[in-house]
Amino acid sequence: MSTSVATRFRTVTAHRDAAAEDVYGELCAALFSGFPRRDQRLKAEQYLRGLLTAQGRKSIRNIAAQIGGPAAEQSLHHFISSSTWDWRPMRAELARYLQQNSGPQAWVVRPMPIPKAGQHSVGVDRRFDPERGQVFRGQQAFGVWFASEETSVPVNWRLFLPDPWVKDRTRRDRAEVPEGAAEETLEECAVNAALDTARWPDVARKPLLLDIRGGAGRAALHRLALAGVPVVARIGAGCRLTVADRSLPGFGSGPLTALQILESLKGLRRPVSWVDAATGMRTSRTSLATAVRVTLPVPAGERQRPLLLLGEWDDPRRSPARLWITDLTGSSVGPLLRLTKLSRRVERDFRAVGEGAGLRDFVGRSFRGWHRHITLASAAHAATVLATDWDAPYGTVQDRSAS
Repeated sequence: MSTSVATRFRTVTAHRDAAAEDVYGELCAALFSGFPRRDQRLKAEQYLRGLLTAQGRKSIRNIAAQIGGPAAEQSLHHFISSSTWDWRPMRAELARYLQQNSGPQAWVVRPMPIPKAGQHSVGVDRRFDPERGQVFRGQQAFGVWFASEETSVPVNWRLFLPDPWVKDRTRRDRAEVPEGAAEETLEECAVNAALDTARWPDVARKPLLLDIRGGAGRAALHRLALAGVPVVARIGAGCRLTVADRSLPGFGSGPLTALQILESLKGLRRPVSWVDAATGMRTSRTSLATAVRVTLPVPAGERQRPLLLLGEWDDPRRSPARLWITDLTGSSVGPLLRLTKLSRRVERDFRAVGEGAGLRDFVGRSFRGWHRHITLASAAHAATVLATDWDAPYGTVQDRSAS
């Protein structure tokens, strides 16, 4: 390495470290001020520091090794698994902090499967993981991410509890599952995570990106509409819709599949440019897309809600690659399609940052312990992405606070 390159690398590293310390301090002040006791604030700061610095899996043991060894491990274990502090106000503070410092454009609900070797961690069951295409034993959680083209951070979480964990009193008691936890489907769990977020005061609602290809989409859209949360929902090609535009093919034909409707509108497709941040570099790409006014079929006498069906083609000779419905009926095709791409930003940040921040690393068994750990891991994710320009070319990492 030449002298000039080495000097520049040390300068960049120093700037990055200074930026990380600034963000760490700001987050600690914003998130932990609600603790009534000084020792709780100190443990929260230590745990966050450990999440940012520990090597390998972010277990309590590895985190404690960064700050004091066995005595610290026992103290942090109590703080995470047995203490009485409520994680929900901290999540709301994280959302407000991001609202002020990162300008989120959308909320993205992302499923997070968590493989587990044992059977005692809360919510563990056998389930299918679409990411891997196989059945696994583990937990299933849904995160609500605040996302923009530049960055994304998870702010809220909901852990799915299969029937055995809801109905078995012994399991519930051992894992300290709250009395309010009840049966729900995976789709209901995802929607409830978003609705919980929408209840936070002083947090502006943004369009919600949600995948409803595997469930009862009408119920999900209805609940979100009642809560005033705008939605852009990924749907399957077989979802049945009614064309609402009198000037277009299919009007008056009754319910048709989303694929049938879009195939009849190929002549209306137009190119839309968008920025792809999923590869680690901001790359300009172009897709073909179109949108048409539709409604969901509803029982007689029930009011129909106006929606837009959005289709995107990667290859003009093939069927649309992705299909969405949204109640943002005043939006044009370009902004809508670019909004959907924020889910790619979330995927990139989850793999590049979230995994290393410990989002899937909680080792304990309790419901409360899982929620406290993942809340602090979300703060560690935020500290990392806000301190670093992850879109800069390799070797030119930039201090965000200097820009």
